[in-house]
Amino acid sequence: MWADQDRARALSQELRILQKELATWERIHHDVEGLFSVAQSAEEEGWRDTALSEEIQNECDRIVEAYEQEQFLINFSGNYDSGNALLSVHAGTGGVDAQDFAQMLLRMYLRYAERKGFQTSLAHESHGSEAGIKSATVEVLGDYAYGFLRTEAGVHRLVRISPFDAEKMRHTSFALVEVLPVIPEVGEIELDEKNLKFQASTSRGAGGQSVNTTYSAIKVTHIPSGITVSCQNERSQAQNKVTALKILRARVYDYMEKKRKGLLKEIQGVPMKAQWGNQIRSYVLQPFRMVKDHRTEMETADTRKFLDGDIDAFIQENVKKLGRV
Repeated sequence: MWADQDRARALSQELRILQKELATWERIHHDVEGLFSVAQSAEEEGWRDTALSEEIQNECDRIVEAYEQEQFLINFSGNYDSGNALLSVHAGTGGVDAQDFAQMLLRMYLRYAERKGFQTSLAHESHGSEAGIKSATVEVLGDYAYGFLRTEAGVHRLVRISPFDAEKMRHTSFALVEVLPVIPEVGEIELDEKNLKFQASTSRGAGGQSVNTTYSAIKVTHIPSGITVSCQNERSQAQNKVTALKILRARVYDYMEKKRKGLLKEIQGVPMKAQWGNQIRSYVLQPFRMVKDHRTEMETADTRKFLDGDIDAFIQENVKKLGRV
């Protein structure tokens, strides 16, 4: 096992999570027994100490909060919920506004990951011609990163007065968020080299002296499914190849899962489009401020705080309501 570093890291992470959960449940059980003993003794001896009653109530509240936090983790029952995630943002309908919105969402998720204590690594980024990004993929590393982020997948809609419109007209733009689990190299999905087509090219955009001078960018196609992944963010072709294969493995897994569940429309080339009618959440910045999730009906007027990554309440509500898909 230790010869395969990715598999070793995945198993070590899984073991650490299980050990942490076990220790937490044991601590909750121990605290409940201790508090019950104190409360029982107080009742039997007829104590009427207000300070003691308050202390017992405070301790009870703390235990209930710890219990509810652990109980929430039961929602993460999928094979890869406890592991890392690949989050991609793609600009949709709306031109330069959509590209700017895609960058706003990318920043929001990076800030959210920071708040949760997750680590992030930019795997791919394609800049817009005027502003924003056409697409970007980030690897999010941390306990339950995929479990928390998976319900963010879907179309997001922005309504605002466009900063790119000289007439200051109100515009609607869209972006698509894709969330996939990081799949170990040795596991359910093993990519056969004979089913892969590799193309090298020069990188574009910022990145140092190697950009536009060496063939470091990689495009890899999984021939049986037609899935294509490009990567150019790393300095060397070898590093980009490793990253591209990691993303491809996740997308092939997603493809196979949809095929297994019979989601034929998505398999046959009719994926969800980032346009009107498909949105899971709306972000309205003008003429009023509101973020509304159309699946749970949850909303907030504090758009600034939300776009700065304070989205955990929305994510938890979706996880509880939607569960495993």
